[in-house]
Amino acid sequence: MSWLETELREQPEALGRLLERQTEAAQDAARLFRRRDIRYLLIASRGSSSNVARYAQYLLGRAHRVPVMFATPSLYTIYGQPPRLDGALVIGISQSGASPDVVAVLAEAREQGRPTLALTNDVESPLARTAEAVLPLEAGPEQAVAATKTYVNSLGAVALLFAQLGADTTAREELVRTPDALAAQIDLSLASTPSLDEYRDAVGLTVVARGVNYGTGFEIALKIRELSGLVTEAYSPADLMHGPIAAIQPGWPVVVVAPSGPARPSVEEIVPPLRARGARLVAVSDVRAVLRRADTKLVLAPGVPEWLSPLTAVVPGQVAAMRLTSLRGLDLDSPAGLRKVTLTR
Repeated sequence: MSWLETELREQPEALGRLLERQTEAAQDAARLFRRRDIRYLLIASRGSSSNVARYAQYLLGRAHRVPVMFATPSLYTIYGQPPRLDGALVIGISQSGASPDVVAVLAEAREQGRPTLALTNDVESPLARTAEAVLPLEAGPEQAVAATKTYVNSLGAVALLFAQLGADTTAREELVRTPDALAAQIDLSLASTPSLDEYRDAVGLTVVARGVNYGTGFEIALKIRELSGLVTEAYSPADLMHGPIAAIQPGWPVVVVAPSGPARPSVEEIVPPLRARGARLVAVSDVRAVLRRADTKLVLAPGVPEWLSPLTAVVPGQVAAMRLTSLRGLDLDSPAGLRKVTLTR
């Protein structure tokens, strides 16, 4: 078995470890959000961590009712003109904690006297040493280049913060049940995902998602692209309709991420225009009406609250990326030209 599949299977255990060990750290980190001078959140991230940041935009924006924005690291590292960060809580998300540009954003925030928080799997990393507070991911060692359990645990860390920011005991109880839901999803996806042989000759595909699963769409696209080499892009339904849909030709695969929840109807609205263009639809959903209209069904286990669905909805995408990569005869653990830790400035 590849490292990638091994680590994919380890995700429920890793998530359970995070929830068991780091609830107190999340409580401490939540105190930063309650400072009276916090007017917005600024997140620095790269790669898969930026897809976690998209999830954080929704969850932390809802929990704290302030804008959640992404940092522009080049202003710090290339142009030497960092913005004034008055009113900001600055969050760095990096699985390795080694990305110099993410570290630079937090270092500047501390220089300006702003509170900083790191979400990282390495508590001895430069990012952890730079931040005022650290929420360790507890994912354990990850050997495969493509992130699986570090990605899910990064989502879990954001969800843990969300649960600690409110007095909603229901949210905490739902989060505690998520490792079991994740285990069920992995079993379902490994057992029911088809071989995808009909996509053997595909040159690319498109992923569509919205709401709390907007980042899930980007993460699925990234996993397929980095592992299989297929040209893959992600869009919201609105962004796809504003021009990129013109590139959808007959037979082009489109993955529609549509779990139950408020965002599902707006995602489902994209199906008729895609059908009219002859797209091959791949549905990631627990909704029968959505699955019924798809050429390929990637079934989600039912009963996961929408705010936690990104932790399970990414799994069919991870499994599909493995299937597509194997069809192309490529190495699951060492995608061409990539390393586990990418140092960007």
